[in-house]
Amino acid sequence: MMESGPLTGPVSTDGTAGAAHPRSAELSGVPAKPNPAANPSNGEIGGTFWRRFTFRRPLAALVLQRLGLSVGLLFAVSLMIFGGIEALPGDFATTYLGQSATPQAVENIRKDLGLDRPWTERYVSWLGGALQGDFGTSWASKNSVGEQISKRLGNSLFLAFFAALVSVPLAVGLGMLAVQFRNRLPDKIINVVSLAAISLPEFFVGYLLIMFFAVKYGVATFPATVYDSMTFTERLSAIALPVATLVLVVLAHMMRMTRAAILNVMSSAYVETAELKGLGMFRIIARHAAPNAVAPVINVIALNLAYLVVGVVVVEVVFVYPGMGQYMVDAVTVRDMPVVQACGLIFAAFYIFLNMAADILAIIANPRLRHPR
Repeated sequence: MMESGPLTGPVSTDGTAGAAHPRSAELSGVPAKPNPAANPSNGEIGGTFWRRFTFRRPLAALVLQRLGLSVGLLFAVSLMIFGGIEALPGDFATTYLGQSATPQAVENIRKDLGLDRPWTERYVSWLGGALQGDFGTSWASKNSVGEQISKRLGNSLFLAFFAALVSVPLAVGLGMLAVQFRNRLPDKIINVVSLAAISLPEFFVGYLLIMFFAVKYGVATFPATVYDSMTFTERLSAIALPVATLVLVVLAHMMRMTRAAILNVMSSAYVETAELKGLGMFRIIARHAAPNAVAPVINVIALNLAYLVVGVVVVEVVFVYPGMGQYMVDAVTVRDMPVVQACGLIFAAFYIFLNMAADILAIIANPRLRHPR
């Protein structure tokens, strides 16, 4: 036997609640609550495909969002690179032919290079070729830009890889050492040296290393020239000074950020519990504090890795290293715009996607970001 409760719908005489009916709720004056499971167009799981996908696969959704933002940003940067170069004063045809060139000769060069077409048409053609790996032909050397870049990019990545191989473990280790001896002599020495390294520009550090190790003592190679017939050991010897310069430039920043991130975690309750249990300081830092400080450390390492690839222009020029940076500077001096555009786009792509990788790794390493509320 069923009795009607005041606001809850039918109630059985044995104390168990019956199934609420929409008609009963309507008669009682209380609107029926929508049921997300019954109506797939409402609720957290319902709605558009993206909302359902975000709810069911939050990590994959975040990765796709970062990827989409990176692609859009790279497209915007390509437009800025092309438009900025178009806005530069001067003209390649005039620079190539000299000031004594006739207007007809200048016009013929412009027509041969396609400079008489609208810039929007040239941008679409250039971007379409770049997406297929075709960056056109160098105006100065008449060689394929893609073939030249493939050689130079390999040299730049070789230099950046060994700089990262030295700097990243050294920075993390020195950061942990500074935390273990914080406010004591080792920590103060590390901080002073890191501040001095941050304050000096890379070209100054490079010239100092050349003066002492190449000129005065003769234990290093200068200029840092590499070519295909060199052995692996000879290549390592040639890049010793450029690698040392890059390590000194990026080491201080990574080390200080590692120290700050671990010190922030050291004030947590579980670290105090580990200290009360009598665990050694280095074991606490290595096994409890460092793994929980990995997200900001990953971000700063990725930023510095991006600098090692993108910011090698000055170092390559100082050491006359045949990489992407030297190739770009040489192209700027003769206004070889296809080369400048290709180098700028590749540098931007490395920087953007390394930052995207840092965001994704930080999300994977942080459970609070993997499962947002």
